Amino acid sequence: MQDRIERIETFVVTIPRDTPYLGPLKEGESINARGYLVRKANRTIYPDRDRSVVVKVTTASGAVGWGETYGLTAPKAVGALVEDLIEPLLQGRDPFDVEVIWEDLYDILRVRGYQGGFWMDAVAAVDIALWDICGKLAGLPVRKLLGGERRSRIPAYVSGLPGATIADKVAIAKDFVDRGYGAIKFAAAVSSDGIEAELAALREALGPGIKLMIDFHWMFSAGEAAALISRLARYDLAFAEAPCRSEDIAGQARVAAQLPVPIAGGEEWRTVFDAQARLSAGAVGIVQPEMGHKGITQFVRIARLAQTYHVPTMPHATIGTGIFLAASLQASAALLELPYHEYQHSIFHRNAALLDGRLECDNGSYALPEGPGLGVTPNAAFWKHAEAI
Repeated sequence: MQDRIERIETFVVTIPRDTPYLGPLKEGESINARGYLVRKANRTIYPDRDRSVVVKVTTASGAVGWGETYGLTAPKAVGALVEDLIEPLLQGRDPFDVEVIWEDLYDILRVRGYQGGFWMDAVAAVDIALWDICGKLAGLPVRKLLGGERRSRIPAYVSGLPGATIADKVAIAKDFVDRGYGAIKFAAAVSSDGIEAELAALREALGPGIKLMIDFHWMFSAGEAAALISRLARYDLAFAEAPCRSEDIAGQARVAAQLPVPIAGGEEWRTVFDAQARLSAGAVGIVQPEMGHKGITQFVRIARLAQTYHVPTMPHATIGTGIFLAASLQASAALLELPYHEYQHSIFHRNAALLDGRLECDNGSYALPEGPGLGVTPNAAFWKHAEAI
C-alpha cells in the first residue's frame, strides 16, 4: 500500500550572530526595531540574525521529510501559505508524486500572478521535504533518485570577506587559500573602500592562480556595469554576479555580449521559466540556482536547461540551517557540469551544528551527506532555535 502525506508543519529558526550578514554596518546603516537593516549600496533588506523557515512533512507510515526555504523577511508569510493552502491540498497525496505535486501547486496560483516570492518559496520547502521522504522510503540518497552520483566531493568557492577594511578582507582570503581553497568571491555592496581597490588588493596578495569573483548584488544599470566590469577584467575576474537589476534581461544580455568576463545569475529565480528567459537572451554565462528559492525539482530543471545552452551551473548558497544546503549538494552531485558550489563560511559551520548527518566543507570542497534522503536531520540544538508557526 502506498504511503500518503498526512501532516505538514512549519517552523521559524532564528540564530543570533555578532556581525550582520556581509559584514559590519556601514555609514548611514542601522538596525531598526524589527531587527532589519538596509544595505545602502544595493538597497536590499537583511535581518540582523540568521533566519530561515523549516518544513516538516509526515506521512501516514510515520516517514518524515525535512525542507527549508528563506526566512530572511516576514517568515510567517511562508507558514501561513503552507497551513492555509498547501497542507489541505496535499493531505492524502503520494509523496512519490513529488514533481506532479510541484506542477499542481504552481498551477493553482499562476492565474493570480503568484509565480514567485513567498508562494514559490513555500512550494520549494515542501518540494525538498518530499524528495527527502522519497529517498528515505527508497533507502537511497536523493542524488541516486536524480540520475546518479557524478562526483563524490564538490569543489567550493569561498563567499564573502566580512572584514571592516581591505586589509582585513585580504587577511581572510589568504587564510582560506592557505586552507586549500582556490576561489574567492567578495560582495561589492560592502566594498566601502572601492570595488576596484579591493579586487586589486586581492589579486596582488593572492597571485594569479586564485580565481576571484564579485557579487554586484544588482547595483548597477547595464551601462554602468559594462564600464566597471571592463575596467576590472584586467584583474582576471572569473565571473561577475548579478551586475544589473534582475528585471533588466535585455540590459544584462548587452553586458554579457560586450565583455570577456562571464556573467553569473540565478539566485532570485524561482522556476525554469525564469531561467529560460535569461538563457535564451544570452544574459548569463553561469547559472546559480539557489535551492532555498527553487526546491529540488526546479533546481534540477534549471541546471539541465543550462546544460542545453552549454552553460555551467555554480549553485548559490545563502542563510539557512543547512537543510536546503544538503539538498543543494545532493542535486549538485548528479549534475553534469558543475565547476564550483558556493560556500558561505560565515554561516555554514555554526548552523550545520544544528543538524545530525555529515555536512562538511574543508580543504576546498564539500563532502556529500551520507544516508537516505537528504542525509541530515535536526538535532536537539536545532530545537533551541525553532518556533512553530
